[in-house]
Amino acid sequence: MKLNLGWVMVGVVVAIAATGALLLGAYSAASAPLPEGFPPPSPDGEIEIKQYPEYRAATVQTPGNLDSAPSRGFSPLFRHISSNDISMTAPVETRYPAATLEDSAVPNGEATVSFLYRSLDIVPQEVAQEIQIEDIPPMTVVSIGTRGGYNLESYQSSIQRLQAWLAAHPEYQVVGPPRRFFYDGPFLPDALKRSDVQIPVRR
Repeated sequence: MKLNLGWVMVGVVVAIAATGALLLGAYSAASAPLPEGFPPPSPDGEIEIKQYPEYRAATVQTPGNLDSAPSRGFSPLFRHISSNDISMTAPVETRYPAATLEDSAVPNGEATVSFLYRSLDIVPQEVAQEIQIEDIPPMTVVSIGTRGGYNLESYQSSIQRLQAWLAAHPEYQVVGPPRRFFYDGPFLPDALKRSDVQIPVRR
């Protein structure tokens, strides 16, 4: 069977373009800017105390399965920033119910997913009914950096490590629900994805 050289070349060009688009998507997701004043991601496996300034977020409620909460919240939030011509930042935030601190195996509950604005000066002109705009006050958290897939199992494992750290440091008191910061987009291989699991605390 003879192959038409022209069609072979077209196929090669399409494959190269698709690969380039994939790599560009991965790079863009990994290089989105942090909100103003945010500290960088925690190193993999390292537990540290971090300070966050006040920030503005667009938030959507995602009740139900906690494992799928981040992906279910993404579409309405992406429509929100697109309709308001607001640039994407990293991280994407998911806040989990406080019950996951008491029993990290809880599979369902009320979670929220947020896109964070780069600056407090950004004011959206159009806000859909399911979107809430929040100004989150400054906070202190105990944070652990993770690498790997964005699944509930890795969140639960990180919560257990943070709970052990808090038990060894009783001077810190939990003052809010846990959250996870997702720094990278879906095109990046799971092994390279960065996230922080955090618990708000005060001393």
